[in-house]
Amino acid sequence: MIARGDTLDWPFFEAHHRSFAERLSDWADATLPGLPHDDVDAACRARVRALGEAGFLRAAVPSAHGGLHERLDVRTLCLARETLAARDGLADFSFAMQGLGTGPITVAGDEAMRARILPAVARGERIAAFALSEKAAGSDVAALATTATPDGASHVRIDGEKSWISNGGIADHYVVFARTGEAPGARGLSAFLVDADTPGFAVTERIDVIAPHPLASLRFEGCRVPLANRIGGTGDGFRIAMATLDIFRSTVGAAALGFARRALHETLAHAAGRKLFGGTLGDLQLSQAAIADSAAEVDAAALLVYRAAWTKDRGAARVTREAALAKLVATENAQRVIDRAVQIHGGLGVTRGVKVEELYREIRALRIYEGASEVQKIVIARELLKAAGAAKDGG
Repeated sequence: MIARGDTLDWPFFEAHHRSFAERLSDWADATLPGLPHDDVDAACRARVRALGEAGFLRAAVPSAHGGLHERLDVRTLCLARETLAARDGLADFSFAMQGLGTGPITVAGDEAMRARILPAVARGERIAAFALSEKAAGSDVAALATTATPDGASHVRIDGEKSWISNGGIADHYVVFARTGEAPGARGLSAFLVDADTPGFAVTERIDVIAPHPLASLRFEGCRVPLANRIGGTGDGFRIAMATLDIFRSTVGAAALGFARRALHETLAHAAGRKLFGGTLGDLQLSQAAIADSAAEVDAAALLVYRAAWTKDRGAARVTREAALAKLVATENAQRVIDRAVQIHGGLGVTRGVKVEELYREIRALRIYEGASEVQKIVIARELLKAAGAAKDGG
């Protein structure tokens, strides 16, 4: 049992959140150890299928298309990611990508597109991907170079390359952001749904990373897509991407929180059981200081993550500052908590197959994707300066 302490008793949550978290915890403990682990593609497909069959992917789509809530409930998404990450990094990844890879469709897709895509995603029968990043355009979306140009009256032609795309190579569809040129920079982008079997689309490279998951580079070469596959209006791509990330950025912090909770759990178990110097590792004051620091950082992260989620669920149009704070603090804190866990485990901590070694590899990417920590600091500062300027102008 991986303790959450009294988190679920916090006023951020309602009864249905507590019930969801408890059901998912029980299911994850019983199911995830028996799923495949060796082949990363097969492992992810198995997790998507299992999560769908158990009904938990319903949290990633709205109720009109088989989901749990009328609109995406960010607290539920965060609880899911925290719970899964504490047990199995690939399960967290699989859940998260079903939401992120269909988030733009939920936010701005037309009814026909939602009806075609979202129910299958909720059932775990369709795997989703979000294709924004390029080799020269990660944090700087304005530098995006992939283009979508008119091709007859009813199609566009997409040309360009994407990189670092999660679920690349196993996804059934990709939400692709391309330059359509309505305005310079980030304002001249549109979003398109591209099915994996579309001619002109290819996976050009599978990318190996320290915590393995499906990751790839993609090429679009004369990839002809119906205009009906455009998500939202022309030129709305940046707005749609940011609205999607505004929902899901807090969940990255929740995944980091799950990793940190597991690291603290492993630390406590090891410190209590490791005998040395006539006592246990946990009897040493330095160990106790490390445990206390980790406990404080876990709770601080949890408060910021669920504050951001609660704020969004209460109807805030944007939670840019709150989500950025949650992601920044939760991912940076988790890195420190996990590093302490590795240190306390000694040689075991760097031994492949030991949980804290796995967590050490899992956490590193979270400080980069969906906006690196340095970018989150810029976002936070700009939001605060903007608010200070508005307050000054208002008197």
